[in-house]
Amino acid sequence: MKPLSDLRVLTIEQYGAAPYGTMMLAELGAEVFKIEHGETGGDPSRSVGPHLLGDGDSEYFQAWNLGKRSIALDIKSDQGKRDFHALVRQADAVVNNLRGSLPAGLGLDYASLRHVNPAVVCLHISAYGRDNERANWPGYDYLMQAEVGLMSLTGEPEGPPARVGASMIDSMTGMTGMVGLLSGVLQARRTGQGCDIDTCLFDVAMHQLNYSAVWYLNEGDKPRRQSRSAHLSQVPVQTFPTADGWLYVMCMTEKFWRILCEEVGRLDLPADARFATAAARRANRAVLTDILDGELRRQPTAFWLSRLTSKIPVAPVYDVDEALETAFTQATGMVTSVAHPVRGALRVLANPLKINGERPSQKACAPLGADNGAVAALRASA
Repeated sequence: MKPLSDLRVLTIEQYGAAPYGTMMLAELGAEVFKIEHGETGGDPSRSVGPHLLGDGDSEYFQAWNLGKRSIALDIKSDQGKRDFHALVRQADAVVNNLRGSLPAGLGLDYASLRHVNPAVVCLHISAYGRDNERANWPGYDYLMQAEVGLMSLTGEPEGPPARVGASMIDSMTGMTGMVGLLSGVLQARRTGQGCDIDTCLFDVAMHQLNYSAVWYLNEGDKPRRQSRSAHLSQVPVQTFPTADGWLYVMCMTEKFWRILCEEVGRLDLPADARFATAAARRANRAVLTDILDGELRRQPTAFWLSRLTSKIPVAPVYDVDEALETAFTQATGMVTSVAHPVRGALRVLANPLKINGERPSQKACAPLGADNGAVAALRASA
């Protein structure tokens, strides 16, 4: 089942945020036309190494763009603009992730396109937004993690601030944008009226502060990096060493705390005044960590997983290669492959959604300009 099979999206995008979101739409059935400037080589991520897939393609590019079609078009030229408008007439949405000041000048906002298609939804994904003094600023995921305070919460207290290891702000911004786009399309189909929808990396990154921001805004409680990637308030919720590796244990409730104590053979701990309540454990986190370290180091990771799994929330701490090769990962179907003209079978991550128990089928993104014939076809049918 492809629930978005009646959705047509045009996207002028590069690198992460917008491509991640529109890839999700494509895998759910939307016809996503990636409009690229052919003379400049298209989306710069087509050339991002080290793992290239021939001329104008790379594994990095495919990771963000599966399922999309490609049209090489210069929307600044007169002919390119006419071709673009032919596409807009039969599209539900136009997406861009340009600097905030550029969409209006390029005719990508609703004010510019409403006369072409009154129902079109224009989604703008920028670094800092289109309505403030930073509209012209370039920006990327890691900069946002730095400025909004996320890096101050990541890493060990005695170490430097650290970013999240993956481009989570790009992904979250892309998904936030798609919620806005789909909401706008639903409204447009009811009313015939399109709109502009905006989101930006900075706003989404700030929103990820979540409860830590609420604590500071209301209580002046300034969150800081916690040792062992620990939770800001719940204890014990952190990494623990085993005889041969690491575990992440999450005792978010009293029930899980007591079960942990039983399984490690320390029935005395819940009765200890230092650990009897959540507040007491928080105040004595370092002491409790030392005690649990001593117990969990006695056995290897596999032993503790066999003893704790399904009783409390617990997971091994894996490297990327280990995580991708586990039997459970393989059983979930989260690793799959798509046909690729150069690679043959390109292994990729599957879509994280299931519809009626099945993951959406996937395919590689088209080569640059492979779908230019669609412009003439849509112009003829307009």
